[in-house]
Amino acid sequence: MKLNQYITKNIYTQETIWCHASNAPEDLTNKVDDLKNRRQRFISLTLSERMNLINSIAEELKNQEKLYSEMICEEVGRCLRECEAEVEKTIHLIDYYTRIAQQMLMPKDVDTQASLSQVCYEPLGLVLAVMPWNYPIWQMLRFAIPALCAGNACLIKPAPSVGRITEFFFQQISPNLPIDYIFLEDDDIELAIEQSQGLAFTGSVNTGRQLASIAGKHLKKTVLELGGSNAFIVFGDADLKQAAKDACYSRFRDAGQSCNAAKRIIVENSCVELFTEYLIEETKKITLGNPILESSHMGPLHLENAAQKMQFYVDDAIKKGAHCFLGGHALENPIFYPPTILGNVAKNSLVMKDEVFGPVLPILTVADKDEAIQVANDTTFGLGAAIYCQNIQLAQHYAKLLEVGSVYINRHTSSDLRMPFGGIKDSGYGRELSEFGLIEFVNIKSYWQR
Repeated sequence: MKLNQYITKNIYTQETIWCHASNAPEDLTNKVDDLKNRRQRFISLTLSERMNLINSIAEELKNQEKLYSEMICEEVGRCLRECEAEVEKTIHLIDYYTRIAQQMLMPKDVDTQASLSQVCYEPLGLVLAVMPWNYPIWQMLRFAIPALCAGNACLIKPAPSVGRITEFFFQQISPNLPIDYIFLEDDDIELAIEQSQGLAFTGSVNTGRQLASIAGKHLKKTVLELGGSNAFIVFGDADLKQAAKDACYSRFRDAGQSCNAAKRIIVENSCVELFTEYLIEETKKITLGNPILESSHMGPLHLENAAQKMQFYVDDAIKKGAHCFLGGHALENPIFYPPTILGNVAKNSLVMKDEVFGPVLPILTVADKDEAIQVANDTTFGLGAAIYCQNIQLAQHYAKLLEVGSVYINRHTSSDLRMPFGGIKDSGYGRELSEFGLIEFVNIKSYWQR
C-alpha cells in the first residue's frame, strides 16, 4: 500500500490540521548523503562538544514543553497530562545519556597475554528508525539519543499520522546534529534499509517480521520492539487495593494504547472477587472527554475503527463465557470506547491471545500460583509482566519462571531510563534504554597488540 501523503488530524475533532506529500526516492538519497556529511563533522568534534549539541535538544523541549505537549495531545488524542509526562521523560532521557555516554563508551581493557588488549565501541554509521504514532517524541528520541551519543547518524521515518510534530521538531533543532526525518512510502523502505547500517523498529509484529526480513536480506543490524500482552498477576496475599489501583492505571492510561500496559489480569481464585470489586471501583472514576481538558482522564482512540475492534474482542469473550462488569458497549461517538472490565474470561478468548490496543481489561481466574505462571507464559508475546505478592521471596521465585524481558514486583510494568527495555518471542529482540541501549548500534571491536 502506498502512503500518498502524510496526514495529521486533531483526533478529538477529526479535523485535518496538516498534510504533506511523501518524499521521492531521490529525496532519500539526498538525505542519506547529507547525513553522512553531517556525521563526519559531528564525530570530528570533541566528546564534550558533541554532548552539548545533543543537550541542545533537551533545551529545545524545555523551552517549548507546553507547545510539544499540546501538539501530541491533538495528534495522538492522549490526555494533556500524559503528553506532558512524555516530554518530561524525554528531557530526563537526554540528560541521562549525555551523563553516562563518555564512561560507558570508553575502551575496556582486557587482561590477556598481549601488551594491550581492549574492547572498543565504534559507531555503525547511519541508522534508520521506523517509528510508531503513540509516543511521537519519546519513541523517536528513545532510539536516537543513545545512537547519536555513540556517534551514529539517524534517519527517522515517522508514522503517517504524526508527521506535523515530527516536521516541527526538526525545524527547531540544530542542523549540526546528524539526525533528520523523511516521509517515506512503504515501497521505498527497502531502499532506505539498504542505504543504512542498522534498523530500529517499533510497531506491529507483522510489520516487524517484514522489515526484519528485508534487513536480513541486506545483512543489517536490527532492534525490534513489537509490543506485548503483559500479564498482571495477583497472588492471594497481595495488597489488593494497591494492585487494583495499579492495574487500572496501567491498562487505561493513554486510552490503553501502550505496548507495555497490563493487558491480561491473572488472579488467584482466593482473592478474585475482592480484587475485582476494588478494580471496578477504581475504574468508575475515569471520565472520558476532550483530552486537552484537565477534567478528562481518558481521551479518544487514535486509529480509525479502533472502537469497533474493541467491541469485537468484547463480543468474542462474552460468547466464550465472560461476564462484562463495566463498559463493553460502543458509544455514540465512535472515537471513544469506555473502560471495560471482563471477568471469568476463557483462556482461548482472543482478548487473551492478541495484543489489544485499547481500554479492554480481561480477568482470568486461576487455582494457584503455578497455574498463574503457566497462563502468563501461554502467549506469543514476551515483553513484560508484573507480580503482586507480599511474600517477596515467593514473588522472586515465580518471577524467574516468566518468559519476558522484564518483571516488576508489586508495581505495574513500565520503563526506567537506567534499565534495559525490550522483549523476547513475538515482542521482538534487542534492548533500548540503559547502557545496553547505548551499545546496540555500535561495532564492538577487539584490539589485540603483541
